[in-house]
Amino acid sequence: MSESKKLRESLMLDRKDGYEKLSGAELAELEAYCERYKAFLNTSRTERECVEQAIAMAERKGFHEYVPGERLTSGDKVYYNNRGKAIMLAVIGEEKLDKGIVIGAAHIDSPRLDLKPYPVVENTGLCTLKTHYYGGIRKYQWVAIPLELAGVVVKKDGTAVKVSVGRDPGDPVLTIPDLLPHLGDKQSHKPLFQGIEGEQLNLLAGSKPYPDDDGSDRVKLAVLSILNDKYGITEADLISAELCAVPAFDAKDVGLDRSMIGAYGQDDRVCAYASLEALLEVQPKRTAICMLADKEEIGSMGVSGMQSHAFDTFVQQLCDSQGVSLKDCFAHSFCLSADVTAAYDPNFAEVFDKNNSAFINQGVGLCKYTGSRGKSGSSDAAAELVAKVRRTLDDAGVIWQMAELGKVDEGGGGTVALLMANRNIDTLDAGTPVLAMHAPFEVTSKLDCYMTYRAMKAVFEEK
Repeated sequence: MSESKKLRESLMLDRKDGYEKLSGAELAELEAYCERYKAFLNTSRTERECVEQAIAMAERKGFHEYVPGERLTSGDKVYYNNRGKAIMLAVIGEEKLDKGIVIGAAHIDSPRLDLKPYPVVENTGLCTLKTHYYGGIRKYQWVAIPLELAGVVVKKDGTAVKVSVGRDPGDPVLTIPDLLPHLGDKQSHKPLFQGIEGEQLNLLAGSKPYPDDDGSDRVKLAVLSILNDKYGITEADLISAELCAVPAFDAKDVGLDRSMIGAYGQDDRVCAYASLEALLEVQPKRTAICMLADKEEIGSMGVSGMQSHAFDTFVQQLCDSQGVSLKDCFAHSFCLSADVTAAYDPNFAEVFDKNNSAFINQGVGLCKYTGSRGKSGSSDAAAELVAKVRRTLDDAGVIWQMAELGKVDEGGGGTVALLMANRNIDTLDAGTPVLAMHAPFEVTSKLDCYMTYRAMKAVFEEK
C-alpha cells in the first residue's frame, strides 16, 4: 500500500455504500429483519395499534405488565401501558439503578387526518367526513389517494369499539377528490401550501340516499346506518372517538432491486420497531428501557407525550424498588433519541448541505443537534457523548453516519431529545434516513433500517 493510500485511510472518512461492507450472513439477516418490520407497519397504522403489537411481541418474549411496588431483580422484563397510546418496556440489568439506565426513545404517532367531533356532513348528495389534520403534513399529498378509517370509538357507557374500514382486501376505501386540471387554473397559480386548504380535506363517505325516507340528509342517514349496523355506534358516539384517515396501502419493496421500503408512518415507526425488537433480545448490564411515546408530531404534549410525567413515574417506581434516588439514576443515564432524519435527495439538492447530509445505504444517522436555524429547540449533545457512541457502534460493527437535517436556514425540526436532556439525561439523536418524510408514502433503505436496529441493540448492550 502506498504512503498516500495509508494516509488517506488513516485520516479520511470512509463513506462507501454500506452494501460493500456487509457479509452474506448479514445480508440474509437484513432481509429477514425488514420483512418483520414491514409486517409490523401493516398492522400498526395508529399509535394504539403500535402499543397493541408491542405488548403482543413483548409477552411472547416473557414480559409482563408492571405492577407498582413489585420487587424486580436482574433479568426481569416488564412493560407499562400508558393509556393504550404509549408504552415503556424495561429489562432490569445487572447493576443497580444508581448506575443509570440506557434508554431507546422513539415515537409511534405519525401525521394523519383526524376526524372532527362532528364529522358527518351531507352537501348536494355527497356525504363527507370532515377532518382536522394532525402533524406537519403537506396537504396536497393527501388528496386523490386511497385512505382507510382507523381508530376507536368510546361510547358513553365506556364501551370501546375498534373501527377499521379500508384495510381488509374486500373493504371499501375513502378518498379526498382533487380539483380537475380543466378547472384548476386559479388553484395551479396558488403557492403550493395553499393549493389545498385544511377545510377541503373532507373524506368521501357515500352518495346513496337511505331508501324509503322523505327527510333531509338521506345520504348522511345511510352512512350513519352503515356505521351503526357494523359497529353499533351513533353520531353522538363520534364525539368521544379517536378516528383518523391514514393511507390504505401496505408496505412495499421499492426499486427494481428491492433495496428500499415504501410505507406510511415510517416516521417514526422505523425507529420505534428497531428499539422494540432490540430490547426484546438483550440482557443488559444496565437496566434498558424502550420508550415509545405519542404526540411527538404536535410537540410531545399531553398525558401520552414525552413531556408527560408518566416516564418519570415509571422510572421512579423502578428506583423505589431498589432504594435509589431518581435524580441519581437520571444523572448517570444515557438516551438514544431514535427519530428519523432526512435522506439526501438529488431532486431537491438545493436544501441540503451535501457534506453534512445522511445518505441512503450509509447506515443509521447520528445527529449531534437538531432544532432549526441557530440550533433552536436542540439538546446539542456533548463531544464526549458523541465519542462514546462512535466507539460503541464501531465496536459492534454498526454502519453509521453523521448528519444534519438540511441547510442551516432552510428550516429544521426537533425530536424528544431535548425533553430527555431536560431530565439531566445525556442524549444523542439517531435515526433512519428517510426520503419524502411526512408524506403518505415514505421511503427508507433496508440497510439503514437494519443498522438502526443494530445500533439500538449495541447501545442497550453497552459494557
